[in-house]
Amino acid sequence: MKTLKTLVIIGSLAILASCKNDSYLDRLPLSSITEPTFFKNENDLMLYANQFYSSLPAQNFIQDNQSDDKVPSSINTFLAGQYVVPTSDTTNYRWTNIRNVNYFLQRYNNADASPAIKNQYAGEVRLFRALFYWGLSKRYGDVAWYSKDLTETSEELYAPRTPRNIVMDSVLADLNFALEHIPIAENVSVGRLHKYAAAALKARICLWEGTRRKYFGVEGSEKYLREALSATELIMGSNKYSLYSTGNPSTDYYNLFIQQELNGNSESILGRRYLQSILMNGISRTLGEAGTGYSKDFVQNYLCSDGLPTALSSKYKGDNTPEDEFTDRDPRAKQTIATKGFVLLQNSDGTKDIIDLPRIGTNTANTGYQLIKGRSSDPNMWQANQSTLDFFIFRYAEILLIYAEAKAELGNVQQTDIDKSINLLRRRVGMPDMVVASLKRDPNSVFPDVPVLIDEIRRERRVELADEGFRFDDLLRWKAGKRIERPETIVGMKLTPALKAKYPTEQTKGIVVNSDSYIRIYTAMEKRTWNDKMYLFPIPLEEISLNPALGQNTGWQ
Repeated sequence: MKTLKTLVIIGSLAILASCKNDSYLDRLPLSSITEPTFFKNENDLMLYANQFYSSLPAQNFIQDNQSDDKVPSSINTFLAGQYVVPTSDTTNYRWTNIRNVNYFLQRYNNADASPAIKNQYAGEVRLFRALFYWGLSKRYGDVAWYSKDLTETSEELYAPRTPRNIVMDSVLADLNFALEHIPIAENVSVGRLHKYAAAALKARICLWEGTRRKYFGVEGSEKYLREALSATELIMGSNKYSLYSTGNPSTDYYNLFIQQELNGNSESILGRRYLQSILMNGISRTLGEAGTGYSKDFVQNYLCSDGLPTALSSKYKGDNTPEDEFTDRDPRAKQTIATKGFVLLQNSDGTKDIIDLPRIGTNTANTGYQLIKGRSSDPNMWQANQSTLDFFIFRYAEILLIYAEAKAELGNVQQTDIDKSINLLRRRVGMPDMVVASLKRDPNSVFPDVPVLIDEIRRERRVELADEGFRFDDLLRWKAGKRIERPETIVGMKLTPALKAKYPTEQTKGIVVNSDSYIRIYTAMEKRTWNDKMYLFPIPLEEISLNPALGQNTGWQ
């Protein structure tokens, strides 16, 4: 029989997350561990908590294919309305983790450690439970809430699901416990959860829950929005974080995401470290072979350099050529999307791979709008799984955006609030300030049913957090699924006859355009159709078979 200490050290608990029998009804057997050998001291508590750290949501720039921002060559079956109720559960790892969390929480007090130390690790573990349950609630709505580890014979495994509002209130209790008991960054080792990281996760979850409740007409939205706001104010008021800047608005945003050392970066609240020969990633190479590209709808979202939408700005030159489209636009556009002159690869022999024409017709830029955010031109970073570029887990820019959105949704935002949040982001890239009193509705607004300030804060969020994994969750919480019906969300750049003539015939032979000359990725589909059942995923059939009391989500029966 293996001891729990051995399991933690070799990572067996993580491996067990993929086991076939890990479902609502099947849990890691208690016989997998020997209780007397563990939870004896602080080191045991730390080792046990370590197993959950890989679950922290680090950004990796190959996300958001399931949204209106990107158009993957392989169609997203969920948004295309082709998703069918699965037989088995792809989220089993979350239930395994929840069971392991609860096992800890029932036993950690046995350790010979001070109350503060025991509560620190209990805070870490409860923070992870909040993260796991939030993920399940986003996906399924109502889910079974378990506050203790169960066995295969526990009656609770056969009960109906817990209403999501009760689940999320329990999530909030976990977050608050974590925030109270996890020490500040100076009192923990580098890379370990600290108070401000806990506040960042709380802010993220509470904004999601507060806005979801508001737009779905569920009581309690203001409570969660205030909780999100208080978490951001804790971080902002600490004066420990600021936006990364070297004073170069044309490169700072791009360079922020290709750093090999985020420790010490003023924008990093918590980062994931990658070290040569120890832990590496393959992000630059993956982005170069992504099989996806940004959508026309995403590119249209960028303001012009005068701070106005394209429909209102005299600076917008149209999109007949790539050069025209990206001239006088928010500088983050050229630091997110490959444009003429961008160096894709700086070879060791001095040669360079430089963008001239958009690389349409290739696996790197199917829409013509090629991903470069997070992609380094360093050839060492481009080797397969040899990159040591760090990833953000929580960064200060998101906190500023949460602060502004929560203030606006609560209806008490002032210009001073925008100045210390949205306008800091804009100033980093040399964009004009947002002036609340001067805002004009974009004629092409994608959220015309919300106040113009909220509309523009959402735009800023989409631009600043592009490809960091937030967009689909944002559409869900805003009850804005119908956004994916816009035809612009599944087409690419305009390929005029004049532009097409600049390419070799072979490169453009298979490209299809619509009647307005925009590249079509899905030739059999001109637009997608949203069904409100898609605000939740269906419960897998095996789970309902094991426990009929779970029921099925509306519309998926």
